[in-house]
Amino acid sequence: MDAAFTAEQDEIRRTLRELLTKRSGPDEVKAAVRTAAGYDRELWAQLSEQLGLPGLALPDAYGGVGCGLAELAVACEETGRALLPSPLLATAGLAAPLITALGTPAQRDELLPRIANGALTCALAVPGGSLAPALALSGDNASGEWAGGGRAGGVQAKPGDAGTWLLYGEAGQVLDGHSAGLLLVAAHTGGFARSRTLLFLVRGDAAGLSRTRQTALDETRPQARIELRDCVAELLGADEAADVPGVLAAAGAGVATLLAAEAVGAASCALDRTVEYVRGREQFGRAIGSFQAVKHRLADLYVRVQAARSAAYYAAWDPAEGGLALAQGLEALRVVAGEAVQLHGGIGFTWEHEAHLYFKRAAADELLFGPVHALRAHAAERAGLFAVGATSPSGDGVVAV
Repeated sequence: MDAAFTAEQDEIRRTLRELLTKRSGPDEVKAAVRTAAGYDRELWAQLSEQLGLPGLALPDAYGGVGCGLAELAVACEETGRALLPSPLLATAGLAAPLITALGTPAQRDELLPRIANGALTCALAVPGGSLAPALALSGDNASGEWAGGGRAGGVQAKPGDAGTWLLYGEAGQVLDGHSAGLLLVAAHTGGFARSRTLLFLVRGDAAGLSRTRQTALDETRPQARIELRDCVAELLGADEAADVPGVLAAAGAGVATLLAAEAVGAASCALDRTVEYVRGREQFGRAIGSFQAVKHRLADLYVRVQAARSAAYYAAWDPAEGGLALAQGLEALRVVAGEAVQLHGGIGFTWEHEAHLYFKRAAADELLFGPVHALRAHAAERAGLFAVGATSPSGDGVVAV
């Protein structure tokens, strides 16, 4: 493994940082989240057309840039620094890998080029807002319990006419669900005896689809409740026996890596802003950043951020470690955002200051994709750390259970 960034990755970082510094400051972010879409459509078009951001990890054959998860993680670190409200995570992080893995050749040829050029935004809808268990971040998703079950609960699918399906049910906390042009909906089919979870494509203008934007703790991650009343849908893929939980788990590892990189970017920016503030804020005739207690607190935060960054980019190299990297990133962001509010003093508690934006991002992401202790517990379980007879990490003994 070569831990150094390539010239291409450094260029992605530099270009994005320059653009987002100009176009996505705190005031622009606050204005963007209050629009109907929840993000700046003009900026999204610029990121898509000029930089190819949504197609960064898509193959050349579908109009993508042909890079990989590491390059997309670099981009997400920069969007995290700016707390950029955009469909990038839901579209490129969640939907595109699922369409690539499960879609028929015709579906991939139709959808992926439009995702790559930014014309089509997508959202993944799972019942109950259970993204973490659905993506196997906090536990095994093979049982399908996260999707509801039986004749009640979740979203139910039944065959319609001419190879279509009809969906009935609802899902909440759907990231970008109110504005996405395409929904990927997890639904049950097969009845009670042979119940299984499949993914279906629902167009944004489909009859029977109702979407309502919800009030969210973090406005930079807009969410929606979707209701489906005999809504016409198309099965994603051609095989009803496809391993949907396995594909969701693989996509979850990738999106966890991207979320970890976003958290690192947000934590790093919050720390930078705090350092800049304590250098200029004077108390008792000297900058408060010169006090030893403040220096120690900032040094601890710096170590947390760098450790989280190392974990995020290791996960970009080995996505199987995405859940653990996400735990590290979310914890670092939570601690850094909390300290940023404290070290800014009275101004840090006001709505006018941007410190609360980072604090709300930390809290909301942990609610949606955590909690941290569940992410770590599942990673330890997968590694077999607590299994009877497991060898200790140092290899010099046995873990007693």
